Amino acid sequence: METGQQQRESINTSLSQGTLAIEGVDTENLPKLPPASEPESQWQQIGRQVSHFLEQLPEYLGSFFKEYKQPLITFALIWAAIVTAKIVLILLDAINDIPLLSPLFELVGIGYASWFISRYLLKVSTRQELADEIQFLKNQFLGE
Repeated sequence: METGQQQRESINTSLSQGTLAIEGVDTENLPKLPPASEPESQWQQIGRQVSHFLEQLPEYLGSFFKEYKQPLITFALIWAAIVTAKIVLILLDAINDIPLLSPLFELVGIGYASWFISRYLLKVSTRQELADEIQFLKNQFLGE
C-alpha cells in the first residue's frame, strides 16, 4: 500500500510540473518539456506585424526622405506651382464675373501701358535709362 501511495505522489508532482510520468520509470534524469502554450491567433499575429511596422515607420520614412530628398522637393515645388496657378485662375474668373470690374481693369491696363510707352520708350535717353535700370536690377538679383 505504501508503494502505491508513493507512485501516486510521484504522478501528482509530475502533473504539477507540466509533464506526465510513466509509472515505474525514474523521471528525475529525463529532460522535461515546458507546458504547451496556446497557439497565437491570426489577429494577434496581424496585430504584432502592424505594431512592428508602426515601430519601424519613422526609420523607413527618414531613410526614404534622405534617399529621395531632391526629387521630393522638386515634386513639391511643381505641385505647389500647379495649385497656385489654379487658385489664381479661379480668383481671376471670380473677379471677371463682377459686372463693370473687367472693363475697369482693361482701362487701367491701357492707361499704364500708355504711360510706360510715353515715359520710357519714345526717346533714346529714356530708353537708355530703362536699360540701365534693368541692368541694375539684374545685377542686384543675380550678382556680378
